[in-house]
Amino acid sequence: MLKIENCWVYYHKALALEDITLEVMEGEAVSILGANGAGKTTILRLILGLKKPTKGRVLFNNEAISGLPPHQIVARGISISPEGMSLASEMTVMENLEMGAYLIKSRQVKKDTLQEIFEMFPVLYQRCNQLAGTLSGGERQMVGLGRAFMSKPKLLILDEPSLGLAPLVRKEIFKQIAKIKLKNLSVLLAEQEATLGLTVTDRCYIIENGKNVLSGNSKEMINNDFVRRVYLGMC
Repeated sequence: MLKIENCWVYYHKALALEDITLEVMEGEAVSILGANGAGKTTILRLILGLKKPTKGRVLFNNEAISGLPPHQIVARGISISPEGMSLASEMTVMENLEMGAYLIKSRQVKKDTLQEIFEMFPVLYQRCNQLAGTLSGGERQMVGLGRAFMSKPKLLILDEPSLGLAPLVRKEIFKQIAKIKLKNLSVLLAEQEATLGLTVTDRCYIIENGKNVLSGNSKEMINNDFVRRVYLGMC
């Protein structure tokens, strides 16, 4: 479904990504793991058309999209829940969720998708008329995930969904991410918390200093000595 082929990205003269190659198959969940500043967010910006590659290309459903503007890329079926839970704070939970469905024409599809979100996150139904700016961090993350899901994407991108959340809230968020995998869409997860990322994905790519240093099956990675030592804090 998604292919990044040998992409190089610069910020002015500074090299941000070096010869990055990545692939997400239809119905697959893939994680990009790495420390803060490793290049994870730059990869997501590359996919969304917010950053152009100096070399290489990005393909979505066998179509080159790296030269397209972001709104055309989104219209092809890519949606993101961005880092930092960026919501419209002066709008209600319901209004924020409905913003995610601006490309959906069918009222029934919107209604059905809202019902799915409220089943995943019942607290959002209780908070639907509450201003997003008054929510807790965990609730804001739920709205961000729900808003991205509202567009019925083919590929759902999640940027650091655990960031700033308490352990119990993280556990609940990732429990629902695991369920989203079962809804016949592909997921690309960028995450610092390697244990969480490996738990809910099928494959992973480990990024260091803008380079892909390791990739493979997520379950196998948990037993990889390098991953256990450097990313999981195990001996």
